[in-house]
Amino acid sequence: MTPEQAPDSLIQRKQLRARQRIIDAADELFALHGYDAVSVSDIAARAEVGRTTFFRYFGDKTEVVFAKEQTLLDTIAQAGADDTVGAARDYREAIEQLRPTVLRLCAHVAEDPDTYERHADLVEKHLELRARDALKTQQLASNLSEVLRSRGTSPTIAVFAAQIALACYETARRRARTAADLVSESGAAFDEVLTLGSG
Repeated sequence: MTPEQAPDSLIQRKQLRARQRIIDAADELFALHGYDAVSVSDIAARAEVGRTTFFRYFGDKTEVVFAKEQTLLDTIAQAGADDTVGAARDYREAIEQLRPTVLRLCAHVAEDPDTYERHADLVEKHLELRARDALKTQQLASNLSEVLRSRGTSPTIAVFAAQIALACYETARRRARTAADLVSESGAAFDEVLTLGSG
């Protein structure tokens, strides 16, 4: 079960609460002491869960930093489940099809501005986290490509359009002064790309 699915039992609700306590505890500890100084045991103790419970939800403390990734992957999966959209005929149409999904990703990431700012600062300060961020970002691109391919878009167009959409997302992350700017900056990046393509 993902965090976005409605919990339909007491056990599931308890699991979601435990997972969220771990995320909140890690966020607080990283902000107070820095990423390197915090251990899995510290996070588990702060969240009032055992280490076994921690590892039920996260493989290591780095995974907690990227806990929102599942929300982003779920957003992309929802786009792929929309069977009202057909195959993109060209690069431009494929990029246009991905635009609403990328804007939703930006909206999810920016839902909690304070958390967004802390996350961005934490990742920027640690090479290990930047490397993991790059891998996870490429996973988003792969999933975006799969959305297009599932609609019948050619693999070449799907891969290219997904990388362009990812570039718009990354551009927005770098341009945005605050979390509130993410959606508008992403939209602007898409506009710029599509304007280039119309030439």
